[in-house]
Amino acid sequence: MDETITQLIQNYGYLAIAGLIALENIFPPIPSELILTFAGFMTLTTGLNAWGAVGAATAGALFGALILYLLGTAFDRQRLNRLAASRFGKLLGLSPEKIAKTERYFVKHGKSATFFGRFVPVVRSLISIPAGMSHFSLRHFIVFTTCGTLIWNTVLIFAGRLAGSAYEQVIANYQAFVAPVLLACAVLAICFLAFKKAKKAGD
Repeated sequence: MDETITQLIQNYGYLAIAGLIALENIFPPIPSELILTFAGFMTLTTGLNAWGAVGAATAGALFGALILYLLGTAFDRQRLNRLAASRFGKLLGLSPEKIAKTERYFVKHGKSATFFGRFVPVVRSLISIPAGMSHFSLRHFIVFTTCGTLIWNTVLIFAGRLAGSAYEQVIANYQAFVAPVLLACAVLAICFLAFKKAKKAGD
């Protein structure tokens, strides 16, 4: 799979990045860490631009997330669990346990789950389904999804760019590289939202 991903990015550039990240959202077993860090490395050796890669990855992530959101609006919990337990569901990387875990995360964190869920393995790909099932505001879903995936994509693409040919080490130890940065971004986002809410209340 690794060779296929790298070959696609080498041959099709931004289109491959967008398509692969869209698939990663729909098929969780596809590793976004590999796609994004390699895309970052490729900005050093090809005509790809780092911010262009970020834009392509974010567009692809939003497209994939919207497909799962629409799937959530069309399925109730019982039908979705049957799908997850089916052979096709397993092919998609789904399971009733993963669906339940993601739904609990969404219920616990509410609206912010669509943002912070983008930084949590498994939840990152599946959080769109309970958002659709609960008929969460599509406008808010798009905004929070875009912001969350933009941060995730930017951090990993620039980590791959900074690592250069050692990008595979970033993949192997991405939590050590990426988690502190994502945590800092998350704290900044919380502070910004709190400030905005306080300002609105003051007005």
